[in-house]
Amino acid sequence: MTTQQLIDQIRIKKSFLAVGLDVDLNKIPQHLLALEDPIFEFNKAIIDATHDLAVAYKPNTAFYEAYGIKGWLSLQKTIQYINATYPDIFTIADAKRGDIGNTSSMYAKAFFEDLNFDSVTVAPYMGKDSVEPFLAFENKHTIMLALTSNEGAFDFQTLITNPEISGGKELYKQVLETSKSWKKSENLMYVVGATKAEYFSEIRKIVPDSFLLVPGVGAQGGSLSEVCKYGMNANVGLLVNSSRAIIYASNGTDFAQKARAEALKMQQEMEEIISLKFKD
Repeated sequence: MTTQQLIDQIRIKKSFLAVGLDVDLNKIPQHLLALEDPIFEFNKAIIDATHDLAVAYKPNTAFYEAYGIKGWLSLQKTIQYINATYPDIFTIADAKRGDIGNTSSMYAKAFFEDLNFDSVTVAPYMGKDSVEPFLAFENKHTIMLALTSNEGAFDFQTLITNPEISGGKELYKQVLETSKSWKKSENLMYVVGATKAEYFSEIRKIVPDSFLLVPGVGAQGGSLSEVCKYGMNANVGLLVNSSRAIIYASNGTDFAQKARAEALKMQQEMEEIISLKFKD
């Protein structure tokens, strides 16, 4: 999927919602456990119930890898189902990979060619040769960790680098600025946590046109209105992820309907924000 196709879907659906498919067998409805592939059946029901309200789905691969080969097959079936049934949906492999040279190339091949995701999250700690192999794939997107929503983000991401030179700058800003010089950096998106809403203005000064994947709204306490106030650009430029609040809205046989109801609440709030932002 191209960036323009993603923008078109946001306009059509009046939504920039990404639904996180982080499936825990201890939390899904018990009646699904009797099925041959409960993870896939859970995902399929959630997707069918919310596909017209969401522009993206984001499986966190850890929730599939934890179940061994069966979990990986569930992930494969899930992405194949999305691609075949709802091809206009943007898919995100939340894998947070990050290595150098041939290793990164193989990670990229696994997610972009074998599984056919539209995008994958990566960690930039090892520098450009850990990220550029992902960027080399045509019409695929690399979503780089920039400023995350967890408490430990302050351990490194906001530290001042080179304080002796012009007062220095926060590490996350250095990461953003440096990444713009990499080959095919136009294929980059960035992860910015919703709980860091006050930082969005500074981030937009560095990457005004890039898409930002925003976790942390809802269960983690992030505010959608604050994120949009400081982070939205002329093309919206945001993919706001919600996982637990939607997929675990109910653990009964009505789980898909309840998931839709929660997704609809978010979509309606997003539609209102979009209409106010672009009313002129």
